[in-house]
Amino acid sequence: MQETTQADREHELRELLDTLEAHPEKSLPQHRARVAVLQEMLGAHERA
Repeated sequence: MQETTQADREHELRELLDTLEAHPEKSLPQHRARVAVLQEMLGAHERA
């Protein structure tokens, strides 16, 4: 099993944001929840 890196998280976040931007007509609650989690994780890493 590979360790998840900050770059992996940033890449996932970018993909999710691109999907949300491309489909504003859809709710996509799981995507939005994951975006919130990733933003918190990345923010905590930057503050540390």
